[in-house]
Amino acid sequence: MTRKVPPLGVVVRTDVRQRGMKHRARARWTDPATNRREDVSESFDSAEAAHQWLEEKELAARTGVDPGQTLREYVEALGDRWSRSIDPTSTLDPYSAGLRLRVLPAIGHLPVGMLTAGLIDRAIDRWEVEFGSSTVKNTISALVLVLDEAVRDDLLARNPAKNRARRRTVGRSHGAADVVNPRDLALPDVAKLDRLVACVIAEGGHECWGNMVTLLATTAMRISEVSGLTVGDVDLAGGIIHVQRQTYPGRGGLVTKATKGRRKRTIPILDPLRPTLESLVAGRDGDERLLSGPRGGVITTATLRDATKWDEVVGRLGLQGLVRHGLRHTALTWMADSGVPLHVVQRVAGHTDPAVTARYLHPDMRALIEAGTAFSVWWGQNGATDSALTDATRVAATMGAGPDLHVCSSGPALVPVGMTGFEPATP
Repeated sequence: MTRKVPPLGVVVRTDVRQRGMKHRARARWTDPATNRREDVSESFDSAEAAHQWLEEKELAARTGVDPGQTLREYVEALGDRWSRSIDPTSTLDPYSAGLRLRVLPAIGHLPVGMLTAGLIDRAIDRWEVEFGSSTVKNTISALVLVLDEAVRDDLLARNPAKNRARRRTVGRSHGAADVVNPRDLALPDVAKLDRLVACVIAEGGHECWGNMVTLLATTAMRISEVSGLTVGDVDLAGGIIHVQRQTYPGRGGLVTKATKGRRKRTIPILDPLRPTLESLVAGRDGDERLLSGPRGGVITTATLRDATKWDEVVGRLGLQGLVRHGLRHTALTWMADSGVPLHVVQRVAGHTDPAVTARYLHPDMRALIEAGTAFSVWWGQNGATDSALTDATRVAATMGAGPDLHVCSSGPALVPVGMTGFEPATP
């Protein structure tokens, strides 16, 4: 139930009367809309608490905001103000769910002015135990937006949720080892991809499921971007695909809009993908959807999962934990391993930050061994020689060891002994 507060701008008359051991505070005003006298009263154990309550009513009349209201009351009073900066077709629903299902049950009963970073941290700690990272991120993001409005309304001096929102990892994380490298989410090799394609076709009973998996694993597109492709976006002669839009289930049904970050990009067509694309574009108009489900509908990550019994299939193939987005990781990982330059992989992925793309560039063990072999060859051709080491000994002797330089010559090699103030290195 919303608390009764004076309307904005009215004159509030107050009084406190002692009745036995209690102090009864009353605030009165005239409603400007109805011209009726209104009042609200409450009893307190002390006169100080009663006067503080009356000050809150006077402040509410001056600012239009009740400083004593709970977070739940404040969210109800805000309406959609907190969500005006987010995308109503995609982000609004998960943010609203986080606010409704997690934030308000946990801390909605607390007055907004009592919310501290410590209280919010403890609430988030519980969410991280119970929910995945995406759910926790959406919940924290919604809380941050609401408390930003509280700062604007002078209910809070600063947003206590923002520091926690900047954490690098959230949700079911118990240490650095749980931070997953995207390479670890990729398929191990092409043979596994071929088996996965065959299995989803068999389980789903239609070739479209295999086509979707093939496109995802060879182009690094998101599934919403593949669903947004039209026949005209495929340029077989030029060997490229134009990625310009995405289609996904949003508020009120399917939503088609620009790609993430509104960045159009082009993706090369691999030779193994060409037969699939040729069959999909043959004899069709350019504005037709490139890939549809068995009944002509849009393929989403949920329909791909359900129609192909995805979790069962990947379990049988020994790929437990592989999700549909892992096929995008697969394409980017294989591009990096094949030697495609970082800036090209970044363009294909549609990343704005090269550091995000660089996570795919960690060499595999074979590449590390080859790198070590190449370095050994270089060292043999250009590295230090016995004479060079002898010269180094002579130079050190000429300079003098001094208080901070200690060099020990043992045969043809220089062995560091240590530096003053540091633990000596053992040979």
